[in-house]
Amino acid sequence: MAEGGGPEPGEQERRSSGPRPPSARDLQVQILLKLWSNGFSLDDGELRPYNEPTNAQFLESVKRGEIPLELQRLVHGGQVNLDMEDHQDQEYIKPRLRFKAFSGEGQKLGSLTPEIVSTPSSPEEEDKSILNAVVLIDDSVPTTKIQIRLADGSRLIQRFNSTHRILDVRNFIVQSRPEFAALDFILVTSFPNKELTDESLTLLEADILNTVLLQQLK
Repeated sequence: MAEGGGPEPGEQERRSSGPRPPSARDLQVQILLKLWSNGFSLDDGELRPYNEPTNAQFLESVKRGEIPLELQRLVHGGQVNLDMEDHQDQEYIKPRLRFKAFSGEGQKLGSLTPEIVSTPSSPEEEDKSILNAVVLIDDSVPTTKIQIRLADGSRLIQRFNSTHRILDVRNFIVQSRPEFAALDFILVTSFPNKELTDESLTLLEADILNTVLLQQLK
């Protein structure tokens, strides 16, 4: 303490350099969006029907690659890690409460596109995908991650350039799962369901960046 009761030089600096209390921006929230045949749910919450205007607006924001406003309000300026699971072949099932450790990547609030994360059905499935399928990535071109739900129930997730074509996704599937090479199948978007008939389109042109695709056997 200096003469006259004032702080010694550097004392105020030492006081202010202590641990900073946590703020709202330090908050990180993981949210799991599940798509069902009759609506969607967030984490272990109740079913939210597709036909309700607020729910339709929520999904439209996700489709545009934005974090919905209600999630932004939830974290008060923090970060949202948004995962998505596709269960559109079944009706909503109320899950049992259980602990789930977050092991995927997500999106920071304010990023342009939420990143879709999928866990392979098994380590062997992931290894097979990596060993058999090669997708050449141009780091000078924007990239996207596409999750593919295969007809046998397994899933693949792969990074592509936005300039890759839908045909490249088909080739990736066949390289990853040679058993599909002799089968006739189509690729369909998950929300809304739409067959990708023109496979010469780029992923950007087809508006399927950061989406879930379904493989359907003919």
